[in-house]
Amino acid sequence: MKVQSGARVAVAGAGALGSATALRLARAGFAVTVFDPAPPGANASGVAAGMLAPVSEALFDPASRDHLPLMRRARDLWPAFAEDLGLEIVRAGVRIEGSETWRTQVGQRLRELGLPIGEVIVEDWRVDALRALEALRAASEAAGVRFQASAIEAFAPGTLRLADGRTEAFDVLVLATGPGARDGRLAPETVALTPIKGQILRAPVTESDAAVVRGEGVYLAPGQTLAIGATMEIGRDDLAPDASATQSLRAAAWALRPDLDLDRAKVEVGVRVTTPDGLPLVGWSAASGVLLAVGARRNGWLLAPLVADMVAAYLNDDNPGPDAAAMDARRFEEPKS
Repeated sequence: MKVQSGARVAVAGAGALGSATALRLARAGFAVTVFDPAPPGANASGVAAGMLAPVSEALFDPASRDHLPLMRRARDLWPAFAEDLGLEIVRAGVRIEGSETWRTQVGQRLRELGLPIGEVIVEDWRVDALRALEALRAASEAAGVRFQASAIEAFAPGTLRLADGRTEAFDVLVLATGPGARDGRLAPETVALTPIKGQILRAPVTESDAAVVRGEGVYLAPGQTLAIGATMEIGRDDLAPDASATQSLRAAAWALRPDLDLDRAKVEVGVRVTTPDGLPLVGWSAASGVLLAVGARRNGWLLAPLVADMVAAYLNDDNPGPDAAAMDARRFEEPKS
């Protein structure tokens, strides 16, 4: 389906995927409006540690284990993407720390992935998530994107209805928000999505080393604050801090850094969504005029430039690239008899 340049595109969601997509489409000549009822940064992308870490994800998240080549291709788009936004990529890597037994297990996993064994994973990077969202919004607004603090209730080509009852005229809806769109109402494919509540602790930075530390059941990501994360509470979509769920996180962090003051750490909560295979839904929905860019699990930042390019390709009826089949928006449909 080719959409004419200048067409009116609504993007639902101002997180990493939605913001990167809005910028890409505006620069391609589309008239773009982003709808998100949350304040800027108050979403899972804002809570995240900003990891661009294909190897760590393949190592420590079973759902991502088979996607290392795809995740590497996504990461390789980041240098040009970040330079354009004036963002710094922190390339200090991920340092593996913990018991000898656990480090031996990590070494075995690295061997199985065909990767060199060492104490630092040098090819894993990160960005500051909140600064990245701010940079994306500024660049998007400079490119003509409008932002509205509203939720989308319904869509049909030509008419978009907002939760407050207003209607606006749009040709295409790009669905890039997960927690509020899993009921199939805007796109039937979203029933395949499952929420994951993630809690991160924020504490003062106590070391000058810029490397992320990865231990058993925890990571420590330095930045403006030390991000200690993260819980993976599958099936939960509430945003309430839950001390019981963060106890194991605190214990794992104290095992690495006993001097951390975690009793007064700030708790931040975000809800991600995932598909059964851990890759997002990207492409045209069965619902007319709806294009999906949703369900990136823990990899919204890593995949953002790749997904944005794919969405632009679908709208222009161009080749969406080598990862289109793996992320096909309709791959979980029941076969028709």
